[in-house]
Amino acid sequence: VTSFPRLAKNFFSKFDKKLGTTTSIKYVSGSVEAAIGLGLADGIVDLVETGTTMEAAGLEVVEDVMKSETVLISNPKNKHPELVSSIYKRIQGFIVAKNQCMISYNIPKKKLKNALDITPGHESPTVTDLSDPAWCAVSALIKRKNAQNIFDSLEAVGAKSILT
Repeated sequence: VTSFPRLAKNFFSKFDKKLGTTTSIKYVSGSVEAAIGLGLADGIVDLVETGTTMEAAGLEVVEDVMKSETVLISNPKNKHPELVSSIYKRIQGFIVAKNQCMISYNIPKKKLKNALDITPGHESPTVTDLSDPAWCAVSALIKRKNAQNIFDSLEAVGAKSILT
């Protein structure tokens, strides 16, 4: 079962020739991964970005049918370069937001340098004075996949009220 019958047919044709078989391919639109659970298919060919939905359905990748990438292409003689630039910046922002998260914490000023070595931020962290002159608050972008280790490292250098 697949939403890409021509692609699936091309993929399975090499096996069918070798084995003298014909793979039955059925078209469905929508939640292709549900076909196995519903008993409609022994396997699926689907477009997978992260694999989360597939794993939630108890499925695993047997073989990659093809690799692909998404690209933004612009005509150099484009009449709307500002629109292309805006779309490009939005895509960049989405990628940053997907891969990073904001961490905020309070730290004694005497330990600020150590903390900033751990959380340098995407470009630069935000450091704000607190009402207690010995303390400051820091907000910085960090890589989402490193959040727990960064949390532990900040705690080790004296950070308090750590939020992600």
